[in-house]
Amino acid sequence: MILGVGIDMVDVMRMERIIRQRWGRTFLNRVFSEEEIAACSLSPQPAQGFAARFAAKEALVKALGTGFTRGMRPSAIRIIGGEGERPTIELADAAARVAESMNVGHIHVSLTHTASTACAFVVVERKQ
Repeated sequence: MILGVGIDMVDVMRMERIIRQRWGRTFLNRVFSEEEIAACSLSPQPAQGFAARFAAKEALVKALGTGFTRGMRPSAIRIIGGEGERPTIELADAAARVAESMNVGHIHVSLTHTASTACAFVVVERKQ
């Protein structure tokens, strides 16, 4: 049974400006895991990967109806895969506990981007 759906879009140029600013590294470390930073940094267009992953994190908290509260920190939501691999969402810390308390069984995620926009769609299913 579907618990919720969420969608989000992020402007790639805005993400580019954020990560190029003096405090861009601080932003990346607060929002993304080391693995996400490494994966996006290897891309010819890192801002597209960061934007798509950020959109997925936003879409997930929309699907759960929690927003970034109750421990749902962006860095505790990890987007694994992408760029030719099927993306998945992995939860850690309090985010995993919140999902468990909500009886989340499976999380589906789809990512897409153009040169200017990244979009993510998330479907959260309840455990059977």
